[in-house]
Amino acid sequence: MSKIPRERMKGMGKRTGKIGHSSQPPAADPLNIAHGALPSREVILRFIADHPQKASKRELAKAFGLKGESRVELKHLLRELEQEGMLQKTRKSLIRPGALPPVTVLDITTRDKDGELIGRPAEWPDDQGVAPAVAIRQSTSPAGRNGKGKAPVAGMGDRILAKIFPAADRGGPAYTARIIKILDKRRTASMGVFKDAGGAGRLLPIDRRGEEMVVDPDYKGEAKDGDLVEVEVARLGRFGLPRAKVLSIIGSVASEKAISMIAIHAHGIPHIFPPAVVAEADDAKPATMSHREDWRDVPLITIDPADAKDHDDAVYAETDPSADNPDGVIVTVAIADVSYYVRPNSPLDREALKRGNSVYFPDRVVPMLPERISNDLCSLREGLDRPALAVRMVFSKDGRKVGHTFHRIMMKSAAKLSYQQAQAAIDGKPDDKTGPLLEPILKPLWNAYRVMTRGRERRQPLELDMPERKILLKPDGTVDRVFVPPRLDAHKLIEEMMIQANVSAAETLEKKRQVLIYRIHDGPTLAKQEVLREFLATLGISLAKGGNMRANNFNMILAKADDTPHQTMVNEMVLRSQSQAIYSPENIGHFGLNLMKYAHFTSPIRRYADLIVHRALVGSLGFGDGGITPDEEGVLDDIAAEISTFERRAMAAERETIDRLIAHHLAGRVGEEFEGRVSGVTKSGLFVTLPDYGADGFVPISTLGTDYFIYDEAHQALSGEKTGLGYRLGDSVTVKLAEAIPLAGALRFEMISEGRKMPTAVRSFHKAGRRDASRARKKAGTRPPRGRR
Repeated sequence: MSKIPRERMKGMGKRTGKIGHSSQPPAADPLNIAHGALPSREVILRFIADHPQKASKRELAKAFGLKGESRVELKHLLRELEQEGMLQKTRKSLIRPGALPPVTVLDITTRDKDGELIGRPAEWPDDQGVAPAVAIRQSTSPAGRNGKGKAPVAGMGDRILAKIFPAADRGGPAYTARIIKILDKRRTASMGVFKDAGGAGRLLPIDRRGEEMVVDPDYKGEAKDGDLVEVEVARLGRFGLPRAKVLSIIGSVASEKAISMIAIHAHGIPHIFPPAVVAEADDAKPATMSHREDWRDVPLITIDPADAKDHDDAVYAETDPSADNPDGVIVTVAIADVSYYVRPNSPLDREALKRGNSVYFPDRVVPMLPERISNDLCSLREGLDRPALAVRMVFSKDGRKVGHTFHRIMMKSAAKLSYQQAQAAIDGKPDDKTGPLLEPILKPLWNAYRVMTRGRERRQPLELDMPERKILLKPDGTVDRVFVPPRLDAHKLIEEMMIQANVSAAETLEKKRQVLIYRIHDGPTLAKQEVLREFLATLGISLAKGGNMRANNFNMILAKADDTPHQTMVNEMVLRSQSQAIYSPENIGHFGLNLMKYAHFTSPIRRYADLIVHRALVGSLGFGDGGITPDEEGVLDDIAAEISTFERRAMAAERETIDRLIAHHLAGRVGEEFEGRVSGVTKSGLFVTLPDYGADGFVPISTLGTDYFIYDEAHQALSGEKTGLGYRLGDSVTVKLAEAIPLAGALRFEMISEGRKMPTAVRSFHKAGRRDASRARKKAGTRPPRGRR
């Protein structure tokens, strides 16, 4: 269980609605529920709104003194509220729809009339209206996180990680926040591309929702036409465009890496290592044999992408010689020992946590650790001594793991192979390098993979078929082509061995009663299940009701859609129904992988979560220096929240960079027609994907025609009220590129295809909905609103 920060334990109960360790329900209970009695739906919802930090089934039962059958009834009541859309699940609690999670990233944007800082969520869905305001509570105590160091003090423009509480004063912002950590200082600046207009200039936005600004001659500094610049708003007038002042010049948008630099700066991704971090990395010395086993004779090999510069995992397999395990195999996975070099609270460690993970763009990598560590000392290079943590796993012939052991070792990679190289050798086309490795190393690896596959098939994880597109760039940084690389058995072999190593790490640490950070994945919410169920029903595919869904239930759905026109559409809808995997010190299992214990262990060079797991193993197994510290253990909840946020930040930056590259690639083809597929249906229009380019664009509903188009969420369709013609998710369509905005990564299409006749059920649904709405308006004596056309 995570520790409660000291400042929360000192007098914060009244202000935040904290109930502390009392087993009594809150005094504000409007119905004055007796202790031990199941509260009503209204009381449950009020309690969750007022006490988000106590909004879990366990805490609710404790607050209302529920035991035995009453706890079961509470569970059913919460499930009903979730199914009705009254509650939503987060990482470890329940929230009201539209409410902020207990830990949220905020941007401090303004001050209230009393001068107090006000923040808003850094990420907020467009369809949920204006993001809620949050009053920032600055600490008056000199103690920081975990009661040690200085308390973080935020200012205007900062981005912070904050603990969220309902506001006691109902007249102001709905929430207050306690600062956990300042993620980025001074975010008042905006970014854009400077366009010289003869003396003065214009700032072109890089965000889809941004607006142009005027830059006066005195405020442009040294900016030149085409420079990517950072500005602050100098003046806002009642009329005309805002005026801006150039603060810094990031570089020319004509440079090779300008597109990824936009995302790096827009998301505040740290990309320059401070001098102290570089110095610590440069001063690092190779690891010694202290507390290590000598495994340099074990022929471990690395199998990675052909262009990989760091190699953090190596594998080896052999037949189990034990008579007790006939036809069983032994699989060894060795992972770079980053914990030896990156010690807790060192400059390297603080910078790694600040980044959270490496970020991968088509033209560059922003690493979590300096190259001296990631590409040299911790990279399992061929023929060089390298420190590692290794797990030796034994599997029976039916793929069941019967045991495993961890070791801190010194190894020497026998070979560096690419996926394609290893696969070609197995397929009968070895080269000079893989030929001698085929019999002693590669064939035993593939045999072990076949054995492990039997266990995977029995486990039945979620098997989505979503091809991953890659972008190949020209030397000048522009797009050469977009392609889908083949999914080889070599990829699957490494993936399955890494999964099993991650499982082994979680199992070992649990057995040692060592706190850790899990990789968790919650099952789909009941509300999302219901949306999927309604959609599948339109295709004649049934999805059983009930909250106890397993990954296999979805696999059966996917199997029914195989080799049908709906295959891609069903895969996308199943993917949308899934929750997002996150990090947490509290384990709920991994729904997608169908695993009860899972932790990231295999990529400590590029993920901070893996580094924490390495430290936990080193400490709990007595492997010498570099183990987890008590201070770290006390703040794992905060660390998990931070790195989950940074992971989402990286994904958004990577996705936006690809969007900008593709938009730039297609900017010269405005007016051309393309074959596409409807990939999203909303009230305001259609999203269309061009499969050949991996590009997404938008078709506004106002451009679809003169008919009145109605949005049907259940059928994922827009259909004309009069003609019955419309478009559904997955439809193949022809569109014309009407506009491309490369800097914002935006494409706008015009629909060429007329649409198809919607099923009778869809049209009946629309007519019934319109009749009901008309009757309701007549009863209320109101006029119908103007519809979108």
